[in-house]
Amino acid sequence: MQETIRIIGIDPGLRRTGWGIVEQQGSVLRFVASGTVKSDEKADLAARLCQLHDGLCAVLDAHRPREAAVEATFVNKDATATLKLGQARGIAMLVPARAGLPVSEYAPNAVKKAVIGVGHGEKRQIHMMVKVLLPKATFEGDDAADGLAIAICHAHHRQSIGYRLAALAG
Repeated sequence: MQETIRIIGIDPGLRRTGWGIVEQQGSVLRFVASGTVKSDEKADLAARLCQLHDGLCAVLDAHRPREAAVEATFVNKDATATLKLGQARGIAMLVPARAGLPVSEYAPNAVKKAVIGVGHGEKRQIHMMVKVLLPKATFEGDDAADGLAIAICHAHHRQSIGYRLAALAG
């Protein structure tokens, strides 16, 4: 019998960090939960990062995933926004790493390709395919759906021979 692995996908953002959790047993995926951790836009940056940290810690405590995947997001138009997003992304990577989970990163195009079959697509296409791949999935908003898409991407990639060999060696 194949082992069941619980995976959290995290879509980092300073205002809203989306998350989605799936279980994978062989090639079968099952929806577990999804949601969004929000920070208070009126609070200072340090307080907002603490809110994201505490919210993600609560999600990990409640759902106990064994692996994590984070979207590698990049913004080039506004340097300040890019820096703030990078800090939120740092929290999104730190929380599962501190919990002892291996953390993988995926470019947005890799996530789209894993979910909709091509590296470019619209949010509604991703949402539709998340519902096809996880018929029992419920999510409120783009961020939670993106978190599930990132978890799905990781589930597809972790089945590769290289990932399995690395897990056996580690």
